[in-house]
Amino acid sequence: MNFIAHIRESDKQIQSVAEHLLGVKALAESIGEKIGVKHITGLAGMLHDMGKYTDEFKDYIIKAVENPGDAPKRGSVDHSTAGGRLLYQKFHTGSPSRGSWILAEVVGNAIISHHSYLHDFLNEDLESPYLKRVRDKPLKEYDKSMQQFFDEVISEQAFQQYVLRAIDELEAYLSPPSVENSESKLMFLSKFVFSALIDADRTNTRLFEENKQEETTPCRQALFHTYYERLMQKLHSYQEKEDAKTRINELRRELSDQCDKFAEKPSGIYTLSIPTGGGKTLASLRYALKHAIRENKKHIIYVVPFTTIIEQNAEEVRKILMDDAHILEHHSNVIDDMRDDDEAQDGMMNAQQKLKLAKDNWDSPIIFTTMVQFLNVFYARGSRYIRRLHNLCESVIIFDEVQKVPVSCVSLFNHALNFLKSYGHSSLILCTATQPALDFVERRLEISADSEMIQNVDQVIEAFKRVEIVDKATGETFDTDKLADFITEKMEEVQSILVVLNTKTVVKRLYRQIETLDIPLYHLSTSMCAAHRNRILEQVRGHLQREEKVVCISTQLIEAGVDVSFDCVIRSLAGLDSIAQAAGRCNRHGKKEIQQVYIIDHAEENLKHLQEIKVGKQLVQRMLIDLKKDPNQHGGNLLSVQAMEQYFRKFYTEFSSRSLLNYYIRGLEKDMTELLMANRNNSSYNLEYKNSKKESLPLFIVNSYRTAADHFQVIDDQTTAVLVPYGETGKEIIAQLNGDETIKNLSMLLRKAQQYTISLFAYEREQLSKNDGLVSLMDGKILALSESTYSEDYGLDVEMSMF
Repeated sequence: MNFIAHIRESDKQIQSVAEHLLGVKALAESIGEKIGVKHITGLAGMLHDMGKYTDEFKDYIIKAVENPGDAPKRGSVDHSTAGGRLLYQKFHTGSPSRGSWILAEVVGNAIISHHSYLHDFLNEDLESPYLKRVRDKPLKEYDKSMQQFFDEVISEQAFQQYVLRAIDELEAYLSPPSVENSESKLMFLSKFVFSALIDADRTNTRLFEENKQEETTPCRQALFHTYYERLMQKLHSYQEKEDAKTRINELRRELSDQCDKFAEKPSGIYTLSIPTGGGKTLASLRYALKHAIRENKKHIIYVVPFTTIIEQNAEEVRKILMDDAHILEHHSNVIDDMRDDDEAQDGMMNAQQKLKLAKDNWDSPIIFTTMVQFLNVFYARGSRYIRRLHNLCESVIIFDEVQKVPVSCVSLFNHALNFLKSYGHSSLILCTATQPALDFVERRLEISADSEMIQNVDQVIEAFKRVEIVDKATGETFDTDKLADFITEKMEEVQSILVVLNTKTVVKRLYRQIETLDIPLYHLSTSMCAAHRNRILEQVRGHLQREEKVVCISTQLIEAGVDVSFDCVIRSLAGLDSIAQAAGRCNRHGKKEIQQVYIIDHAEENLKHLQEIKVGKQLVQRMLIDLKKDPNQHGGNLLSVQAMEQYFRKFYTEFSSRSLLNYYIRGLEKDMTELLMANRNNSSYNLEYKNSKKESLPLFIVNSYRTAADHFQVIDDQTTAVLVPYGETGKEIIAQLNGDETIKNLSMLLRKAQQYTISLFAYEREQLSKNDGLVSLMDGKILALSESTYSEDYGLDVEMSMF
């Protein structure tokens, strides 16, 4: 009897269970080799669909394919528990044995979860969802499926040997080096194994569906060699320009050379403190390419705080490397799969299954993404996120403007980087002009000794000085009217002004206030999609290059790395890093004498829900008062290295005193680090369990992976990514996603759609839903804005949906 894993949609060909399990095992092993756990991941691959060795599943899949409109009920056929149960019964009974028990727990959890998300080993109700599945749940035909597995996939004796090799890998993984505790290591191992299984399973299924034997991937080493040569040609061409001998350009060249030399060091966690305007995008790319060649890395990944930098940096890199196909921009998750459990749909090629199989695993050689997406890979619920985790290993990862790591995520960020350094064989570069004190906090970053890539940072910063800070915040406040008058007054003296405010509301209000001015005026905010913002920035740059009058009013998204240079910048009070970054948009290339950056206190900004900006503002206010009293304080300059160090230490101390660096979950009154990494003796849930049940939980791991993921969101308000009908391309993408596309076309569309998405807050989504402002695509897995709710001036305009 031929047991069925999948039936191809196009020609109804069958993929047997044995073919699928062995195919997924091979792919999972190749992924596991990255961190030395090929038998652990291979074990998950070969067992994950063992439950398909049943007459019940065979009948189900045949009926589902023959009559998709009358598919069996959700959850009627459980095929993901059997593999986890086999591990539990054979290796997790009798006297506790650390190696075999932990292996069964880690791999078994991945197997039973591969259609949803990792289960809790112990949850707030003092129950073990993991044990309920692998130990307690009745399973039809279990003995039969186990026997078929040993007959068709691997003999029982060979299986025992395979498991012993996996246990050896586990013991090696749990040994030093790392400051991380065993529970932290096991959490990351669990997520890595889950990532490997999800990607291997979906890749094998997609290849079968597309009738391909294997994936064709470019040789990374050859590609990076070519890229490095093209980059060096470009850098040499800069030396032939008229302004090549200016002090700024000579400094940029020196810094770039230092990065090239530093690439010869071993992989580690390093800092790159190039001042704003110092050419850090190309300098860091030069390091990354040379280091990737020397250390055989598979990916170069740029992680940035705002999507505006993705667009600009990706375009700059694309032009220099003369390649588009191998450079991925990933702004947001267009597909909502946070609560998916698609086990009952396995075998039916509907819209949800096609989206699941679409290529979305960060396997590109060069990737640009955001800090939100990076953190979601490790900590958010949704198989689409965690599928990408293994591709963060064997990489060079550059965190551009790393000071923007959200305060609540500092500990989680540090843990992720420590894992990638110690086990993922990645090199991690903290790239910013304003280095945060990430090794100062309690759960510190394992930063390398002599970590700074640039020599004599203080002198370099002084050499790049192009602006002076003018304090107009101490002793006075501005409202929109006063600020509009100030802008009008300054436009008599300068050609261009950038105004950066803290909230979208005041940005929009100021824009409306001065739009009657007879000068080009532009508005930027995250309410606009990437393609829209990019077009506006191109227009702004055009005015700047022609030295025409222009005013741009923006939220903080323009600060971090956007290559624009204004004569004057007005910045609303915020953290010192934000002020320094805003200053970097003024006289950026040092072509003029020292220019002014004005710091104001805007009275109409509501920072109630923006605690990081609020605390940063208060600290800078005190520093400005200090400088008024004694100009020699804080290094004599608000932008000095000394001032920045003092600021970040006070900033993190403020949040640490409120226990907010470890991602505090108010509803549970717990830190996320406890849910994910507490050991048996410190876990409050485990202590409550022992007191309540009068016995110990028969598990080595007692952490709550799914509960933690359910409560994780990088920003305070949960957002939803939606497509926007901007321009002909945006409208065309939405129209195509409303049709019946192949998996290959969906993969291309989802990549293209990254430029045409924005994020909605919950209240915005609710308002739009009430007023028919949202369109549902792909069986509700993707949302798009209606054309009436998107404006050329403001992007998303919720008010428009009300009329």
